[in-house]
Amino acid sequence: MNLRSIPSRRYRRFLAPATLVALSLLGGCSQKEAPASADNAPEAAAMSANNAAFAAVTTDRIKNASAQEEWLTYGGTYDEQRHSLLTGITTDNVNKLGVAWTYDLKTNRGVESTPIVVDGAMFVTSAWSVVHALDAKTGEELWTYDPQVDKAVGVKACCDVVNRGVAVYEGQVFVGVIDGRLEALNAKTGERNWSIVTVDQSKPYTITGAPRVVDGRVLIGNGGAEMGVRGYLTAYDTNNGDKLWRFYTVPNPNKQPDNEASDSAFTDVGNITWGDEGLWVTDGGGGTVWDSIVYDEVNDQIIFGVGNGSPWNRNFRDPSAGDNLFLSSIVAVDAATGKYRWHFQTTPGDNWDYTATQTIILADLPLGENGSSLRVAMQAPKNGFFYVINAENGNFISGEAFGPVDWATGLDENGRPIEVPAARYTEKSIVLTPGPLGAHNWHPMAFNPDLQLAYIPAQEIPASYQEDSQLSSKPTGWNTGADFSADIPPIATPADVKAMRATLKGRLIAWDPKSQSVRWSVEHNNAWNGGVLSTAGGLVFQGKLNGEFAAYNAATGAPLWSYNVLAGAASGPATYSINGEQYITITTGWGSAYGLTSGLAYDQKVLSSVGKVVTFKLGATGAISPPDMPPIDRNAKADSFGDDNMIADGTEAFARNCAVCHGALAISSGVLPDLRWSAMTANAQAWRSVVLGGALASNGMVSFAKYLNDEDAEAIRAYVLKQAHTDMQGRAEEATTP
Repeated sequence: MNLRSIPSRRYRRFLAPATLVALSLLGGCSQKEAPASADNAPEAAAMSANNAAFAAVTTDRIKNASAQEEWLTYGGTYDEQRHSLLTGITTDNVNKLGVAWTYDLKTNRGVESTPIVVDGAMFVTSAWSVVHALDAKTGEELWTYDPQVDKAVGVKACCDVVNRGVAVYEGQVFVGVIDGRLEALNAKTGERNWSIVTVDQSKPYTITGAPRVVDGRVLIGNGGAEMGVRGYLTAYDTNNGDKLWRFYTVPNPNKQPDNEASDSAFTDVGNITWGDEGLWVTDGGGGTVWDSIVYDEVNDQIIFGVGNGSPWNRNFRDPSAGDNLFLSSIVAVDAATGKYRWHFQTTPGDNWDYTATQTIILADLPLGENGSSLRVAMQAPKNGFFYVINAENGNFISGEAFGPVDWATGLDENGRPIEVPAARYTEKSIVLTPGPLGAHNWHPMAFNPDLQLAYIPAQEIPASYQEDSQLSSKPTGWNTGADFSADIPPIATPADVKAMRATLKGRLIAWDPKSQSVRWSVEHNNAWNGGVLSTAGGLVFQGKLNGEFAAYNAATGAPLWSYNVLAGAASGPATYSINGEQYITITTGWGSAYGLTSGLAYDQKVLSSVGKVVTFKLGATGAISPPDMPPIDRNAKADSFGDDNMIADGTEAFARNCAVCHGALAISSGVLPDLRWSAMTANAQAWRSVVLGGALASNGMVSFAKYLNDEDAEAIRAYVLKQAHTDMQGRAEEATTP
């Protein structure tokens, strides 16, 4: 037995006698273990018939049952509509929802997982790719599996050490691990059946997305385009982890065949869209497939979304100014072979981190000849336009902006954006909406086939773009070609922060894909709100990052119920039924990209609490235990120092190296330490021991000595302390103002 699987006493009836061991996930253990290979790991075929009967999910089962009493795959169904046929909870009784049970995920890092529910068991992931199996009726722990990730890997993760969930198939649970492994676990015991490394671990690849499984093939992509990698999607054999096919999304540097499924695609349509020079040749080009992967059973194809370029700035990536296929594209390939079928590029020559990795939903709409039913793929990617395309061939049907868009004036007859020339930023900065966090990010949208409405967790987060004149590739940094310090004030007063905060907006939009228009919209008080669940009970559920979990009338948007889950609620909710009772469940946790970088977005800080699974049912009277975190001493630990030039140097160095984890303007959200109040700022030597010496590498804070010298480190310390004293002065003035 894998001693890192921890079954509960109740679940021992399924197991052979074994020694149970204790595990602390909060201890920050950095113990390393070499990943097991498919050659020496036990194969799933060796499982007993009794074992295989548990969680015996098949392709046919997902096709026929996934929208009914269980939640068998990440998007609810292969069509990824996130629409349940359950009707136990309705517009008439939703106000009677209460907490049935909660489960502690044992992490204070970001949580993005959608729970999978099958045969009365729930499978959910937390930070660092830890998998938890729970009794779906009671929340009792069945087992926990920790892949023992080296915490230093965290520096490769652009957007926190999150994980969006697992896939379950034929008695196995599949999880993508943040360090690039794909692992298959025994669904009943949590024992590891096989483990393979899917990436070159010497490069800054990560995996945060949920695998998908169809016909004995488990599909997984990866992340890392901000750092400099080449993207791809791979199918593996569910029985043993053997690679079946791979589709690269960017040509290799020599534009030669890779002997992979994508070869013909580049020969036929891809290579010509790239020049022969630029950083893509050395840094991979980007195009990572880090989220949306959909099986189209009608056309027996895999449709997936492709991410941004590396670097973002095309001037550096590819000076030839081509479209750079298949960046920021929706791509379809043969499900069995991975061979290219078609593509649709949402943002040709991406320059802004406008990924097309967001939710892809398949549906049948009356858009065919004479109003006949037509199978379509729908997406609301980062760039701000809602696309409807023909799922059979990728032909553009329609598209409109679903929120403020000022980088383009619209789409032409082929769906190509009509760009505003100045949007391709140079040495002069320009503020654009959306910014790199997008008009819609990873948070899953949903679709109600009865109302024929798509529900978009939309947002408005403008950003300043400016060409980075000092770009130099580094393996642990964001190699974007865009200057993160553009238009950032050296010192931000509370008034400055308040003004920036006012520009951040969020909303839940009910979008009619036939007319390409808003049916209704609910305004939120901030951006980065949660994924959406639609039900046949006439409801739409969405969490918010401020902790509110709410239900709305699916037809009108009228608010019907809400509950404070006491932590960020950005994940995609799910629903299921046991013994005739319907449950609504969501994972909570404060973190992810926005949670790390946008501490300035919140006047009242979202408490950094331990993430949970929170499950509701009608008439339940449970409660959520409040966060038990020690208060932060918000006082500077040393006097402010440094002249204006030193502070300016510190501002730029912090923006380039620190802000994506510790927050813009040095204002942390609370997930990772707020450096303004760090004891390390009191002493230059202690500060250098962390920043340059890697004293906290086991916690993920690796040494930056390759990129910063003693002078840089001290300038950052001066900047951080200046921000601390500015905040203290602002609070003192507010306290004395009548």
